[in-house]
Amino acid sequence: MIVVAIIGLLTVLALPSFTKSRKQSQGRRIMNDARQMDAAVDQWAMEFCKKDGDTIDTVGAATYLKTAWKSNDLLGHAYVLNTVGTGQILIATSTKSALAGVGIDWGVY
Repeated sequence: MIVVAIIGLLTVLALPSFTKSRKQSQGRRIMNDARQMDAAVDQWAMEFCKKDGDTIDTVGAATYLKTAWKSNDLLGHAYVLNTVGTGQILIATSTKSALAGVGIDWGVY
């Protein structure tokens, strides 16, 4: 009985750490996907002589990715797609608020 109580106590103490680690991992994956799509847009824009303010062709930019273009992040929120230039791909504010408090620096995204 004491062993079961100790295991239960350790589980209760460890659970918040596992939850935070999971959210950090999700946030890092979302950031990585946004960076890859942003780099693909940069490559596509350079190859097709696009200038700042031009509309992004996700089908064309997707050819520069090893995986498929992701319209939504892991949490199901849509990435914000702007025009060519600064802030091309942005992470939804709902995603940022869902993962707030886990120590993720969203940077330019």
